[in-house]
Amino acid sequence: MAAVELTELHKYFIMRHLREGDVAVDFTMGNGNDTLFLSRAVGEAGRVYAFDIQEEALDSTRKHLEENGAPNNYTLICASHHRVKEFVNEPIKAGMFNLGYLPRSGKKAVTTMRETTLPAVRAALELLCPDGVLIVAIYPGHEEGALEGEMLREYFSGLSRYRVCPSEFKILNSPTSPYFFLVEKSPRAIYGEI
Repeated sequence: MAAVELTELHKYFIMRHLREGDVAVDFTMGNGNDTLFLSRAVGEAGRVYAFDIQEEALDSTRKHLEENGAPNNYTLICASHHRVKEFVNEPIKAGMFNLGYLPRSGKKAVTTMRETTLPAVRAALELLCPDGVLIVAIYPGHEEGALEGEMLREYFSGLSRYRVCPSEFKILNSPTSPYFFLVEKSPRAIYGEI
């Protein structure tokens, strides 16, 4: 299974939960591919918030959204994803994380870090509506990515199965290939609770 096929799985799982008019968050906007996908999925009546710490990512994403005719339903935020609650104060239906570094930037030393990733994931789960979904893509080909994956596996394993259902999707015979966690919140869960 190629990485491209994994991104198609991300979209498949997101679209089982996300509808027009919903609110979604791209926690790691990068070059804006997930932001564009979410923007189109929620449509004019919806809202998308996208985060990155690099101005380069905001510029690239803004250009990508404009060139591809995205609805005017997005807010691009130059801040770490762990600060999400400073900017988003409404329930979200879906969130996407693509951990690692900004593709095609040449800045592989600037990556997501465990110190901010875990608080960001916790905040995402608190903001998530009942029957909402998170996708967290892990890139274990670099040291911090491998450690982020281990940390999140341990964290998700300790959550109540009555509130969330975390699953892991990985290629077993390719240990450095990207993989992802799918976290679905129970329709019976209470907003704000994880």
